[in-house]
Amino acid sequence: MSEISRDSLYAEPHSTIGDFVFDENVANVFDDMIRRSVPGYGSIINMLGVLTGQYAQANTVCYDLGCSLGAGTLAMRRFVVQPGTRIIAVDNSPAMVNKCRQNIVRSNLTAPVEILCEDITRIPLEPASVVAINFTLQFVPPEERQGLIQGVNDALVPGGILVISEKLAFDDPAEEQAQVELHHAFKKLNGYSDMEIAQKRTALENVLIPDTEQTHRERLKTAGFAHHHVWFRCFNFASMIAYK
Repeated sequence: MSEISRDSLYAEPHSTIGDFVFDENVANVFDDMIRRSVPGYGSIINMLGVLTGQYAQANTVCYDLGCSLGAGTLAMRRFVVQPGTRIIAVDNSPAMVNKCRQNIVRSNLTAPVEILCEDITRIPLEPASVVAINFTLQFVPPEERQGLIQGVNDALVPGGILVISEKLAFDDPAEEQAQVELHHAFKKLNGYSDMEIAQKRTALENVLIPDTEQTHRERLKTAGFAHHHVWFRCFNFASMIAYK
């Protein structure tokens, strides 16, 4: 990965706060932003590599849908050893894709990678053995989420997996409040001020729309996955594996 720039996008008061967008300003600080904002992010990315090594199959594709700067793509690439296996990384932000390309070029890994600047809900998927959707589905319009997950299931070969990592919502208001407070405490521990936390939360309010764990489970079941389980959880963030 390239040198990490510190996230200070909301360190000064904003007279108006627009919706959060994955533009050049965000791309420049995204690696720092997500590691200081998402509990367990590093572990999830590292274990994505392990899961890829376990489940990637010869002559199939491994997808990183919503690849951002390519951290997940690189983790996959470290563990892809099966002959004929390719990685396709997809993101709809030109700024993120540009930096992802730079990070892939800088790496000294050899598994073939194709990087696409496309809408992940619109691209046709090739036969795949591993698909990762890390902290991306929450930005997809809710009415398009089932179709995306169905498309992933349809593309997976037998024995393939979907790894989906997300921020969670909770039906119980008390649990929701407790988890939000714990998440904010985590961000403050990582150097974010109350103002930064509040302003970014306002920016994300209409953009990042989380689902409950039960909604994820029902969506996976409807799509036809054989079974699924949560393999990682910390506060209001979790990662699930769904098996074809």
